[in-house]
This record gives sequence, structure tokens and C-alpha cells, in this order.
Amino acid sequence: MEQVKSHIEGNRDRFLSELFELLRIPSISAQSVHKGDMLRAAEWLKSSLLKAGVDRAEVMSTEGNPVVYAEKMVSPEAHTVVVYGHYDVMPVDPVEEWRTEPFEPVVKEGRIWGRGADDDKGQLFMHVKAFEALVATGSLPCNVKFMLEGEEEIGSPSLYRWCEEHRELMKGDVILVSDTSMIAWDTPSITCGLRGLCYMEVEVTGPNKDLHSGLFGGAVANPANVLTRLIASLVDDRGRVTIPGFYDDVRELTPEERADFNKAPFSLEDYKKALDVDDVQGEEGYTTMERTGVRPTLDVNGIWGGYIEEGTKTVIPARASAKISMRLVPNQRYERIADLFERHFRAIAPPSVRVKVRNLHGGEPYVSPTDLPAYRAAAKAMEATFGKKPLPFYSGGSIPIVSAFESILGMKSILMGFGLSQDAIHSPNESYGVENFYRGIETIACFYRYFADMK
Repeated sequence: MEQVKSHIEGNRDRFLSELFELLRIPSISAQSVHKGDMLRAAEWLKSSLLKAGVDRAEVMSTEGNPVVYAEKMVSPEAHTVVVYGHYDVMPVDPVEEWRTEPFEPVVKEGRIWGRGADDDKGQLFMHVKAFEALVATGSLPCNVKFMLEGEEEIGSPSLYRWCEEHRELMKGDVILVSDTSMIAWDTPSITCGLRGLCYMEVEVTGPNKDLHSGLFGGAVANPANVLTRLIASLVDDRGRVTIPGFYDDVRELTPEERADFNKAPFSLEDYKKALDVDDVQGEEGYTTMERTGVRPTLDVNGIWGGYIEEGTKTVIPARASAKISMRLVPNQRYERIADLFERHFRAIAPPSVRVKVRNLHGGEPYVSPTDLPAYRAAAKAMEATFGKKPLPFYSGGSIPIVSAFESILGMKSILMGFGLSQDAIHSPNESYGVENFYRGIETIACFYRYFADMK
């Protein structure tokens, strides 16, 4: 590993410069205006992988954005690691809150600032550079396949079918993912569980046009008023989701499991300070760690309707809409929750309005056992580079496609991420620690060595 570390150290500036090239491409999958940027990012990654030493790389078309596939096969007898990552990023709105240009990355205060710096271009690129370092030093001990998609931020709609169609191509022993975080820089961790996701959009329609609020107010249902009342009723004063059947399949943790879960280092005061809030809020009877890791939730992600520009316009809007996400825990099924949500939302709507409900996307929760050989290899790699054993950790986030990897490709995923809570992924001013980037490269390279020796 000394040669590998020397290669990484000797190419730090180049690695960062190349990452910046990728970060400058505004590959926002949620916005059709960036369709060309998606292809540009995919082609850039193909070129980068070929330079890193893969034997084969191609941009493979899907119904949506392309998948970048690449491979290097060192031996039929060697373990095969499939690297998954995504090159699409979240929209940058509200752009006025950024302190730097979202797609002009800079390094300040030891951090890389820019959209995708962490999620997931920075973390994805660590795998490319770890692979390069192993190939360049003649020490790659495993076969490696790359599967890099451009739709994770919109639910990976095309990747499910792509995996079905390419099962033979994607055969391997484990999928390695860096799209998650650690508990802290001095508390390395490996994510062994992800919450699932159910993402809905609702629209409430009243009159056939916007109405004068003086002439019609009090006589005609105001869709914005109705929508906010309906949404407010979805979570009660105890922080519990009120949709009938929502908790039916939730497995409650035993007291012993809850005690173990809460052993991870956590400071509530530091948490509140970092977010600039006076207090936390959530489901009654659970800690903040439990609320964000092992309990299901319902949140409004966006709400709109009526006049919101400068000045006044006294209207009753004809319609109002909202996007609502529910994070799910093991045993909850995404499609069932979507059905329960739609039936309940329609049932509670008054006859004075009409309701549309759309199921936008979602995915199942995921659990990775800690006794897997690949998990043990990841733990040894993190201990080697961080100097302490990583803790198993349940993340509140979702990567919907990961559970499908198991059902379609028959492989477990190891979620070895290097982000931190302060990275502000999905928010303005996303950033990623420079040392996280380099430490991640070294740790991933170590993983291959340890995994190659696992039985």
C-alpha cells in the first residue's frame, strides 16, 4: 500500500483539478434544460475511466439519462467489485443563498465548495482515483466494474430496467457505494441501513379561475387554505403520521436495540447549534438519532399556489399544490405506503375541492448485515486509514435503487461513505472536505486489498 499512498500523494493537485472539471458540468437530472449536460458528464466520466486504466468503457443509453459502464478484469478467479455512483446532482435553488457559484468549484477553509462536491461527484470520483492508483502501481487485486448513473436524484427510473437487461454483464460479488456519510471525522462509520422513500405530489383545485378574495372570500373554498389544513392533519401533535395503516409493518426496536443504537456519539446541543434552531421536534418518545435513522417520517418538500410575487394581489387561487416525501423503515413497502397515502388524502378532502395525487417515485428500505465479508473488509480498511474501528450506522437518507440491486442483481451493497453532516448536500453551499476526498481514495484502495483476501 505504500506505493499506492505515494501515487495518491504525488497526484493530489491533479486529482482535485480533474474533479473540478466534473463539478463544472451542471448535470441536474430534475431539469430538462440540462439534458445535454447529462450526456456531457457521462462522456467525461467514460474518458476519465479509460485514462485511469479500465479495459472497456462505454456510455449506454436508457429511456432517460445514460449509464456509464466500465470494467477491468484481472482474473476469472478474483473477486469482482461493482462500483455504483451517480453523476447527476440536485437543483441549486435558491441560487441567491449560495456564497460561491454552484458550478464554479473553489477550495476555501479546507473544503471543496460547489454542487456535487459531496453528493455524489466528489465521492464517486474517489473510486475512479483509487482504481487509478491501484492500476498504476500494479496492485489491483480484484475485478472491477463501474455502474455510474444519471438519475439517482429523481429516483433512478431507468436504472431498474437497465439492471434487468444487463444482469449477466453486472455479475459480481458485492456493490460498493460511497453516497453516504460518517458520524464524524473522528468517529468513522459504515452505513448498514437506509430508509426507503415514497415521494408524492398533490394538487387541490377549487374554482375554474383565480377569484377576487373580497367578492368571493368566505363563499368559495380556497384551495390554498384547504391544502394547508389537509397537510397539517397528516402529522399529529405527537409527531405521528395519521395515515391509517402507515405504521402497520414497522418493526419496533427492542429496548436493547434502542440502547445499542443510541451509543453512537451525538451532542444534541451541537446539533441544534449547527442548524441554528432553539429546539428539535419529532415523534414523541424517540431520540433525535432514532427519529432520523429508524423511524418513518412525513415532510412537505415544497408548497405553492396563488400570488407570490412582489406587492399584493388579493385572489383566491384556483389551485394549490405540494410535494410530500415519506421516509420508510424496514418492512414498510413503498408501493403500499403510496396507495395508503392517496386513499387517505382523497378521503379527507372536502367536496368543495377536487384532488389529484401523483406518485412521483420511491424505493424500499435497505439493510446490510455487518457479518458480510465485504463489510468486514470495509471495516478493516477504515480502521487502517482512520486509526479506529468504524461504527455501524443507520442513515436517515435513501438511495432507492440499492434495495433493487439485491432483488435484481442478487448482490448486497456496502455503503462506505465519507461525507459529513456539515456538507449541506441538497442545500445551497454544498461542500466536501478536501481531506475527506483524499482519505476516501486511500480507504477505498485499502478495501480492495482486504476484500481480495476474504473468503
